[in-house]
Amino acid sequence: MALLKFSAVIKIIGINPYVTVSRSQAERLKVGWRKPMPVLVKVNGWPKEPWHINMMPAGNGEFYLYLHGDVRKASSTQVGDEVIIELDFDESYKNGPQHPMPEPFAAALERVPIAQTNWDKLPPSRQKEVLRYFSGLKSAEARERNMKKALAVLAGKTERFMGRTWHNGS
Repeated sequence: MALLKFSAVIKIIGINPYVTVSRSQAERLKVGWRKPMPVLVKVNGWPKEPWHINMMPAGNGEFYLYLHGDVRKASSTQVGDEVIIELDFDESYKNGPQHPMPEPFAAALERVPIAQTNWDKLPPSRQKEVLRYFSGLKSAEARERNMKKALAVLAGKTERFMGRTWHNGS
């Protein structure tokens, strides 16, 4: 799988574990790429099927490879561990939300115009993150509770949702 394989130490920014991918390493994946780069990743050979992640530009030609909790869990790693990273450019990546909008959430957005406006202003990556979060919820109660919380923060309430504090709908 790996076009690029290197060792790195897992660091953390805020609550986000990551490793740095140098400019020269990123160039080996895709020459001249300056926006979020879709990659397939394994950490210490895990998960079995490579995980799809967008590396985020650091502004100096380097990228941050944020390591999702599922990847760290599969690889039994944590912040401070030295790991072997395997990366390949993800040619199959499709931009935008990959999970459907739950019908009750769409209906709620229609009923609360400011929430709909703020939803429309969110970057596609944030919309995708919210929809992926909804799709992973197991019970109807959890879906309903979290959709209400999402609607509240999109309507402007300052509250924590999905690991971050939202202010004025974003």
